[in-house]
Amino acid sequence: MYSRGPECQVMSEYSPTDLRFGAGIWMFGQFLDRYATDGYGPPVAVCDAIRLAGSVGSLEAVDLNYPFWDAEGDVARIQDALLQAGLRASAVTPSIYTREFRGGAFTNPDPKTRQRAVELVARATEAAYALGADYVKLWPGQDGHDYPFQVDHGRVWELALDGLRQVAEPYPGMRFAIEYKPREPRIQIVFSTAAKTLLGIEQVGLPNLGILLDLGHSLNAGETPAEAAQLILTRSRLLGVDFNDNFRRWDDDLAVASVHLMETVEFLLVLRQHGWKGLWQLDQFPFREDPVAAARASIRTLTALHRVIDRLDLAALAAAQERHDALEAQRLVQDALFGNFIDDHPVR
Repeated sequence: MYSRGPECQVMSEYSPTDLRFGAGIWMFGQFLDRYATDGYGPPVAVCDAIRLAGSVGSLEAVDLNYPFWDAEGDVARIQDALLQAGLRASAVTPSIYTREFRGGAFTNPDPKTRQRAVELVARATEAAYALGADYVKLWPGQDGHDYPFQVDHGRVWELALDGLRQVAEPYPGMRFAIEYKPREPRIQIVFSTAAKTLLGIEQVGLPNLGILLDLGHSLNAGETPAEAAQLILTRSRLLGVDFNDNFRRWDDDLAVASVHLMETVEFLLVLRQHGWKGLWQLDQFPFREDPVAAARASIRTLTALHRVIDRLDLAALAAAQERHDALEAQRLVQDALFGNFIDDHPVR
C-alpha cells in the first residue's frame, strides 16, 4: 500500500490474478429510455441475465436488484443460477428508486411510504444474507427535490439520515453502501456528492455504513474522481467501486475509459495506493452494443490500465506532484501510457 505522509509505504504491483471483476446484473437485461419505452431488445429473465454474465468469462460476481425481475426470481432459483454460471452475489440492491417511491423513499412526506421503503430494504438484506453478498447497496435516487421551495431541506436531510439508521442499525453484521449521484431520477438527489454522503454517514454514526463510489456519478457530479476516492478511503468508508464513463452532462454508463482516460488512470492509481482489493465492478448500459462484448471490452481496458500503472515511475510522479508540476506529471503518465510512441523532441 502506498500513501502520502509519514505512513507512506511502497505500492506493490498487481498481478492479473489480483484483479477481480464484477458487474451489475442490469448490464445483461433489457434497456429502456423515455423514447424506446418498449425496450431495446426483448425482456430478459433474471436467471438468463445471470447466465449471460457468466458467459463473459472474467466476472466473479454480480450486483442483483431486489425484488428480482420476474416470478422465477426467488432466492433459491437465484442461488442455483449463480452456481451454474460460476458467479456469486457481490451485492443486493433494493429497488427504492422506482415509481412506487416517486415522492421519495426515506424522505417521502407519507410515513407509510417511508415504512414500505424500510421494509423493502429489510427484505433485500435478508436476501443478501442468504446469498452471501458483500453488502446491501442503497441508491435512494428518488430522495431529494425538483424545485426551489419544494421541501424543507433540513427536514429532508433528517428523514434521509433516519432512513439510514432504520435500515442499517438492525443488521450490524451486514454492510450498507450508499451510492451517491447528483441527479436522475430526482433532479436534485439528497446524497449527491462524496463529501455530503460522508457527512451523512458520520452524523448517523453506524460502523456498517459506507459508500459505493460510481466513477460516472463522480464525473457527473463535477468531482475529480481520484480526489473523491481519496476522501472516502482516508475515512475507511469505501465498500465498493463501479466503473463506467460519461461525458459529464449525464450518467451515460459508457465503456470504461472511453472518454476520460487520464482521470480513470488517476482514479485507479489512488485505489491502488490505498491497497484496494475489492471488486472492480462494471456498471454499464450497452443500449446498442452486445452486453457480453461490452463487459469484455471494459475488463480488457481495466487490465491494460493496471499494467500502465505498473510502468509508472511513482517516485518521479510524487516529486512532480510535490512541486505541483503539471506538465512533468502529465509526461510521466503519458510515458507509461504510450511508451515508445512518445517523442521527446519538439515538433518543428
